[in-house]
Amino acid sequence: MSAQSGYPRAGQPRPANTPGEAEPAGPAASQRRAAARGSRLAQAACVAGLAYAAISAYWALGGTWLVDTVAGTLGQQGRAGNPGIILAVSAAAALKIIGAIVPLAAVGVTPGQATTTRGGQMRVLAWLEAAILTIYGLVLTGAGLLVQSGVIAPAASADHRALAWHACLWDPWFLLWGALVTAALVRSRQPRTARIAHSRSR
Repeated sequence: MSAQSGYPRAGQPRPANTPGEAEPAGPAASQRRAAARGSRLAQAACVAGLAYAAISAYWALGGTWLVDTVAGTLGQQGRAGNPGIILAVSAAAALKIIGAIVPLAAVGVTPGQATTTRGGQMRVLAWLEAAILTIYGLVLTGAGLLVQSGVIAPAASADHRALAWHACLWDPWFLLWGALVTAALVRSRQPRTARIAHSRSR
């Protein structure tokens, strides 16, 4: 008896998950590939945001380590238990947590969801976050480095220790976070042909 061929006969459907079979084409598959490209960058952005939020939460709960590197006045008022300072730092921690989650929601959407109203809104929100973080971090880091290099003279009453920490850590952290969000959104962008195909199929 001759061995039966592993290939389907004419007219028979090809078995699913056949070895060597290419991934099905279409908007859903394109969106899966796009989300996979940006997922690691979005996760890195989430880690950067959550780490920054953890520091703010630590200060809001009464921690004092490195609080003087933000601003001497802030550290003094924080140690004194100023309710306004505690509320502001708590709000900053909450915003950073939200900002850490937004890129994951914008990139890790389910297949076919990215072009829906909700998915589109999340990407718009993530782009807005990326712009704010990147511009804020770039401007303040640049200004801080100019101060540290002596190009710009700081005010006589300036806290030089806090200025150094902002120029070398706190402000570049915002810049790095924004760059990661931007890269995640760019890498996860669905190809134009797939977007057109999906819009025509709706």
